[in-house]
Amino acid sequence: MKNETKHLEKYILPLLTLAAVIVIVGALYDAVPPELSGKTPDGILEEKVLPSGEVLLPVTWGGMGVKLANAGVIDAERFREMYEKRGEFTDEYESLLSGRNNGRIKITKDNAPYLLNLFWALGLANKNPILDYGEMTDKRYGGAETFASTAGWTMAEGNPMDHYSMHEFLNLTPGQQALAEKVSKGIYRPCCGNSTHFPDCNHGMAMLGLLELMASQGVSEKDMWKAALSANSFWFPDAYLTIAAYLKGKSVDWRSVDARKILGDDYSSSSGYTWVVSQIVKPEQENGGKGCGI
Repeated sequence: MKNETKHLEKYILPLLTLAAVIVIVGALYDAVPPELSGKTPDGILEEKVLPSGEVLLPVTWGGMGVKLANAGVIDAERFREMYEKRGEFTDEYESLLSGRNNGRIKITKDNAPYLLNLFWALGLANKNPILDYGEMTDKRYGGAETFASTAGWTMAEGNPMDHYSMHEFLNLTPGQQALAEKVSKGIYRPCCGNSTHFPDCNHGMAMLGLLELMASQGVSEKDMWKAALSANSFWFPDAYLTIAAYLKGKSVDWRSVDARKILGDDYSSSSGYTWVVSQIVKPEQENGGKGCGI
């Protein structure tokens, strides 16, 4: 396994327009040829990675949608309209946005993109030292306002930076904050080279929001890693099916994997995933991937 130098990959100087940002952060995370789609003849492997039913996350959403809307982090009318135009807005989506969903959050293949956007809004707006003092504000990277996770959030009322780390939706204890920071530094995503502690794209900011929500509700570290792997798997399905297929070739069953290891730099960063692909896919088989927009 590639276990050479681990470092913060250099971030390309960000551009100010969303279109340019999306081009920069375009990735290979859904580049999976048919023979490596993760499916065995009976679909067992895919079912392990991406259950056809629902996965219960160890947190409740409660009235968070209303809080985000009331604060202007989400322009509820435009948010609904965007999904209605796509023919995707459901009663479930309305309940999450309007605060009627008070049970544990259920993530599925269908609602994963919607949850991604809700968690993105939460991660962007909730006041947290990770955003105030972490890599996002490091002058070496051009300023927090220039990243896909900030400039790309077009569903806010006003400028998205008017909401950046501005709202105290979740008040974490020192212990909860320490746990969120610890786990955030160990979770990577196949579209970027940075950890969740540097949430420069929507997936990173969404994961930060999920981690903060779990920490605030007293979720254990073990369950945080497991929930994060479930979320990442649904947000990057082809990438994790490919990783699972690679591990299967090494006689490693997906249900026995260490979530912390799989979410780390070696597998889940853009470079880690590229390494996995290089072990099983010829370069000419690879295709382009999606960007990090709404």
